[in-house]
Amino acid sequence: MENTDPRLYPLILDALAEGVLTVDPELRVTSLNRAGADILGVEPEDAVGRRCYEIFRSDRCQEGCAVKRTLATGEPLRDQRVEILDADMEPVPVVVATAVLRGEDGATIGAVEVFSDLREVETLRRELSGTRSLGDLVGASPAMRELFRLIPVVADSDATVLVEGPSGTGKELVARALHEHSPRAGGPFVTLNCGALPDTLLESELFGHRRGAFTDAREDREGLLARASGGTLFLDEIGDTSPAFQVKLLRVLQEGEYRPLGAAETRKADARVVAATNRDLEAMVDEGSFRRDLYYRLRVIPLRIPPLAERREDIPPLVERLMERLRARTGKAIETISEPALRVLMEHDFPGNVRELENLLERAFVLCRGGTIERRHLPPELLGGAAAAGGGRGLRPSERAILAAETLPGDARRQSPEARKLVAVLEAHNWNRTATARALGIGRNTLWRRMREYGLLKGGGKDEA
Repeated sequence: MENTDPRLYPLILDALAEGVLTVDPELRVTSLNRAGADILGVEPEDAVGRRCYEIFRSDRCQEGCAVKRTLATGEPLRDQRVEILDADMEPVPVVVATAVLRGEDGATIGAVEVFSDLREVETLRRELSGTRSLGDLVGASPAMRELFRLIPVVADSDATVLVEGPSGTGKELVARALHEHSPRAGGPFVTLNCGALPDTLLESELFGHRRGAFTDAREDREGLLARASGGTLFLDEIGDTSPAFQVKLLRVLQEGEYRPLGAAETRKADARVVAATNRDLEAMVDEGSFRRDLYYRLRVIPLRIPPLAERREDIPPLVERLMERLRARTGKAIETISEPALRVLMEHDFPGNVRELENLLERAFVLCRGGTIERRHLPPELLGGAAAAGGGRGLRPSERAILAAETLPGDARRQSPEARKLVAVLEAHNWNRTATARALGIGRNTLWRRMREYGLLKGGGKDEA
């Protein structure tokens, strides 16, 4: 290109489908072509002068930066697969190549990084492997594929949806996917956990209140129904509501109107309602703890997410997706999981479902110091036999120290299968007893008694949240 007019170089670079980023020896951006700007979600003129890691946001920026290695060694790198975060902080898979830029005297004046967006390639690969995804949902099982088929269809209407499934399966992700594929996608997505508040506060949160409606109501406050106007209202843990509150919610669904606490006038509701529960509402209707009319109003369109133990073929794609997020969040260059480690996960029952899988992988990211998650990075109770009894003898000293900090005193984790399963659910909910009891469908006192029986109480047996 010796005879090429230098004024054409920017036009040539902007004609490329790949992103091209150049930096000086201090890693300050000196140029960015159009394709690169589109992938990164930043305008070229806004990128110039900034440190490359401020706009590239790769999972290798902290460890194993390709440009930094090339500048240090002078050697080009090829086919480096990394994850970056776009302007919406969403992970984007890219493949990177780097080379040194030299001046006429041969001195290093910077480096160039060429990167290609792999999203279409990844989508095609998932299609060929049978894996599907929708928003943050991913899976290959028949149940998930049917869910992916139904969501865009259901999203087109304003009909109330009831998402059913055990805790940790991703019911809120389904609600978000319904919202994002609906005509209301431009409106707000508002969430209310119905199991976290007593009736008075729950009504105030949902309907709003007028000043003086109750002791602490010092000013008018808009409720979540009003904030969700034009969008979607997600009511989580709907099975935990009282019969009195159920009556008021029924009126919203039947009449499309509500009254803020302390107000004389009613207001119109303009929010699509999606509810979720991990309880058997039909059984609750039969026993009289949940209103039958509200049940049918909520369950106009039912969507069910099976527990992870019933769809084990979803574990590998979930592991891949969760590792993508953890790489982007932690900056650690952990690329793969070994076959033996994946086999352990495939054989686990996952009482805490996808949330438990995410917690296990996050723990593995803390322990792993290389590029691959191994069996030794998984909790001993998942490994069974000698590995569990050894308390993590296969770990490096630093990894054993982390494991020791996480482990309860005594041999509680290695007692009975029931105790180990209970520990798994507790870990999936960060040892929060209220959330664990809800996931198991038992009361907090019952959970406390079981923990005491199995020796799982921290401290002197004092009940904790």
